[in-house]
Amino acid sequence: MERTRTRTRTELRKVFMNDLDPHQASGPDTHGVTLRPPRPADAPAVWRLVSESDILDTNSLYYYNLWFRDFADTSVVAVTGDGRVAGFVTAYVRPSRPDTLMAWQSAVDPGHRAPGLAVRMMHELADRTAGRGVTCFETTVNPGNRAVALMLRRFAHERRLDVRTEVLFGTDDFPGDGSRPHPPEVLYRMTPAEPVPRHRAAAGSTAAAAVPAR
Repeated sequence: MERTRTRTRTELRKVFMNDLDPHQASGPDTHGVTLRPPRPADAPAVWRLVSESDILDTNSLYYYNLWFRDFADTSVVAVTGDGRVAGFVTAYVRPSRPDTLMAWQSAVDPGHRAPGLAVRMMHELADRTAGRGVTCFETTVNPGNRAVALMLRRFAHERRLDVRTEVLFGTDDFPGDGSRPHPPEVLYRMTPAEPVPRHRAAAGSTAAAAVPAR
């Protein structure tokens, strides 16, 4: 979900592996997180979270103000009981594919002990956008970012979605992006699992019936 700097990939793995483990020890506010659409007033906190993470590319504060004004219904912030932003996801419905939600940037405060928060935010967006016809989900992941890939597969498994991957943008699509080559952006497209055709299901039942009991 947006690229990470290579030198901080280990940090990102730690954050998301904590998120993946439902048995990870948690702090007192683990169950006190509220998920809601973002507001422009949340922009400074989200901007600071991204800036201080040293993991995600930092966009301007103006960007987050505009995004939370125009795309609040397809984005989410996680807010603790004392009003702190513990995580967020910025996403949008693709204009050319109104059945698809593209999750672009996501972060969880590494100091906030809320296992499963990243997956929970994705479920929140899926539930919220279902009413407008969204059934498919996309995001991009660096090839070496196994933790985020596992998080996405967990989300897909829990929603019974098939996962297909392909390179969306290669290194050559990012000329002049810093001193190091930009890694490829691998698209994860998650779509409703296809039902087994009736004729295949019937054939499978026949084959199973033909196997003698042992």
